[in-house]
Amino acid sequence: MAVSAVPGAIDALLAILRAAPGLQGVQVLDGPPTGDQSAKDYVAVGYQPETDEAVQITQSFAYAGARTRDEQAVVLGWIDTWTGDRDMHARRTRAFELLGVIELAIRASGGSPDAPTLNGSVLWSEFTAGVLKQANTDQGVRAGIAWSIALRARI
Repeated sequence: MAVSAVPGAIDALLAILRAAPGLQGVQVLDGPPTGDQSAKDYVAVGYQPETDEAVQITQSFAYAGARTRDEQAVVLGWIDTWTGDRDMHARRTRAFELLGVIELAIRASGGSPDAPTLNGSVLWSEFTAGVLKQANTDQGVRAGIAWSIALRARI
Protein backbone atom coordinates (compact mmCIF):
# COMPACT_ATOMS: atom_id res chain seq x y z
CA MET A 1 0.00 0.00 0.00
CA ALA A 2 1.38 3.41 -0.97
CA VAL A 3 2.08 5.87 1.81
CA SER A 4 2.20 8.80 -0.62
CA ALA A 5 1.66 9.56 -4.30
CA VAL A 6 4.39 12.20 -4.20
CA PRO A 7 7.39 10.12 -5.39
CA GLY A 8 5.50 8.94 -8.48
CA ALA A 9 4.09 12.40 -9.12
CA ILE A 10 7.55 13.98 -9.05
CA ASP A 11 8.89 11.32 -11.42
CA ALA A 12 5.97 11.96 -13.78
CA LEU A 13 6.40 15.73 -13.58
CA LEU A 14 10.10 15.39 -14.43
CA ALA A 15 9.30 13.16 -17.41
CA ILE A 16 6.64 15.59 -18.67
CA LEU A 17 8.94 18.61 -18.34
CA ARG A 18 11.92 16.85 -19.93
CA ALA A 19 9.70 16.00 -22.92
CA ALA A 20 8.13 19.47 -23.20
CA PRO A 21 9.02 21.03 -26.57
CA GLY A 22 9.54 24.48 -25.03
CA LEU A 23 12.16 23.15 -22.62
CA GLN A 24 14.52 21.67 -25.21
CA GLY A 25 18.03 22.79 -24.30
CA VAL A 26 16.97 23.69 -20.74
CA GLN A 27 18.34 21.61 -17.88
CA VAL A 28 15.46 20.00 -15.94
CA LEU A 29 16.87 19.01 -12.56
CA ASP A 30 15.54 16.56 -9.98
CA GLY A 31 16.13 18.53 -6.78
CA PRO A 32 18.70 21.21 -6.10
CA PRO A 33 21.43 22.10 -8.58
CA THR A 34 24.88 20.70 -7.89
CA GLY A 35 28.25 21.55 -9.32
CA ASP A 36 28.71 24.10 -12.08
CA GLN A 37 25.52 26.07 -12.71
CA SER A 38 26.73 28.18 -15.60
CA ALA A 39 23.89 26.87 -17.77
CA LYS A 40 21.90 29.63 -19.40
CA ASP A 41 18.55 28.29 -18.16
CA TYR A 42 17.48 25.58 -15.76
CA VAL A 43 14.33 24.32 -14.08
CA ALA A 44 14.56 22.47 -10.76
CA VAL A 45 11.73 20.30 -9.45
CA GLY A 46 11.65 19.90 -5.67
CA TYR A 47 13.92 22.85 -4.97
CA GLN A 48 13.71 26.55 -4.21
CA PRO A 49 16.60 28.71 -3.03
CA GLU A 50 16.54 29.78 0.59
CA THR A 51 14.48 26.80 1.79
CA ASP A 52 15.11 23.15 2.48
CA GLU A 53 11.52 22.25 1.58
CA ALA A 54 10.86 20.29 -1.61
CA VAL A 55 7.22 19.24 -1.12
CA GLN A 56 4.53 20.06 1.42
CA ILE A 57 2.12 17.18 2.16
CA THR A 58 -1.14 16.83 4.05
CA GLN A 59 -3.40 13.77 4.29
CA SER A 60 -6.80 12.89 5.72
CA PHE A 61 -9.12 9.89 5.67
CA ALA A 62 -11.13 9.76 2.46
CA TYR A 63 -14.10 7.91 3.98
CA ALA A 64 -15.25 6.44 7.26
CA GLY A 65 -13.44 3.17 7.84
CA ALA A 66 -10.02 4.65 7.10
CA ARG A 67 -9.35 2.39 4.10
CA THR A 68 -8.26 5.18 1.77
CA ARG A 69 -6.70 8.56 2.29
CA ASP A 70 -6.81 11.83 0.40
CA GLU A 71 -3.44 13.47 -0.08
CA GLN A 72 -2.79 17.08 -0.98
CA ALA A 73 0.73 18.14 -1.81
CA VAL A 74 2.51 21.19 -3.13
CA VAL A 75 5.65 20.55 -5.17
CA LEU A 76 8.06 23.47 -5.07
CA GLY A 77 10.24 24.37 -8.02
CA TRP A 78 12.63 26.96 -9.37
CA ILE A 79 13.33 28.52 -12.75
CA ASP A 80 16.68 30.24 -13.25
CA THR A 81 17.82 32.17 -16.29
CA TRP A 82 21.18 33.90 -16.81
CA THR A 83 23.36 34.89 -19.75
CA GLY A 84 26.03 37.14 -18.24
CA ASP A 85 24.64 40.32 -19.76
CA ARG A 86 22.88 43.31 -18.13
CA ASP A 87 19.47 43.00 -19.83
CA MET A 88 17.05 42.40 -16.93
CA HIS A 89 14.04 42.74 -19.22
CA ALA A 90 15.27 39.84 -21.36
CA ARG A 91 15.97 37.63 -18.33
CA ARG A 92 12.58 38.39 -16.76
CA THR A 93 10.82 37.73 -20.06
CA ARG A 94 12.68 34.42 -20.45
CA ALA A 95 11.80 33.35 -16.88
CA PHE A 96 8.10 33.90 -17.55
CA GLU A 97 8.39 32.15 -20.92
CA LEU A 98 9.75 29.06 -19.11
CA LEU A 99 7.01 29.32 -16.47
CA GLY A 100 4.44 29.35 -19.27
CA VAL A 101 5.92 26.15 -20.73
CA ILE A 102 5.71 24.44 -17.32
CA GLU A 103 2.12 25.56 -16.77
CA LEU A 104 1.07 24.50 -20.27
CA ALA A 105 2.82 21.11 -19.91
CA ILE A 106 0.55 20.14 -17.01
CA ARG A 107 -2.63 21.76 -18.33
CA ALA A 108 -5.24 19.61 -20.05
CA SER A 109 -5.31 20.26 -23.76
CA GLY A 110 -6.40 18.50 -26.92
CA GLY A 111 -2.90 17.12 -27.41
CA SER A 112 -2.49 15.94 -23.83
CA PRO A 113 -5.86 15.53 -22.11
CA ASP A 114 -4.33 13.59 -19.20
CA ALA A 115 -1.71 16.22 -18.35
CA PRO A 116 -3.31 17.40 -15.09
CA THR A 117 -3.08 13.85 -13.70
CA LEU A 118 0.68 13.76 -14.27
CA ASN A 119 0.38 10.62 -16.38
CA GLY A 120 -2.13 9.09 -13.96
CA SER A 121 -0.02 9.48 -10.83
CA VAL A 122 -2.52 11.90 -9.17
CA LEU A 123 -6.18 12.88 -9.48
CA TRP A 124 -5.20 16.38 -10.60
CA SER A 125 -2.43 18.94 -10.52
CA GLU A 126 -2.31 22.65 -11.20
CA PHE A 127 0.09 25.57 -11.15
CA THR A 128 -0.79 27.59 -8.04
CA ALA A 129 1.83 30.26 -7.29
CA GLY A 130 4.99 31.96 -8.37
CA VAL A 131 7.41 34.56 -7.03
CA LEU A 132 9.77 36.49 -9.32
CA LYS A 133 13.27 37.11 -7.98
CA GLN A 134 15.83 39.29 -9.77
CA ALA A 135 19.52 39.79 -9.04
CA ASN A 136 22.22 42.04 -10.42
CA THR A 137 25.57 40.33 -9.92
CA ASP A 138 29.14 40.95 -11.01
CA GLN A 139 28.56 38.20 -13.61
CA GLY A 140 25.42 39.74 -15.10
CA VAL A 141 21.75 39.80 -14.22
CA ARG A 142 19.69 36.76 -13.25
CA ALA A 143 15.97 36.23 -13.03
CA GLY A 144 14.31 33.36 -11.26
CA ILE A 145 10.81 32.27 -10.40
CA ALA A 146 9.97 30.19 -7.35
CA TRP A 147 6.87 28.21 -8.39
CA SER A 148 4.51 25.67 -6.91
CA ILE A 149 2.24 23.00 -8.29
CA ALA A 150 -0.58 21.60 -6.16
CA LEU A 151 -1.52 17.90 -6.37
CA ARG A 152 -4.40 15.84 -5.11
CA ALA A 153 -4.29 12.05 -4.92
CA ARG A 154 -6.24 9.16 -3.42
CA ILE A 155 -4.05 6.58 -1.72
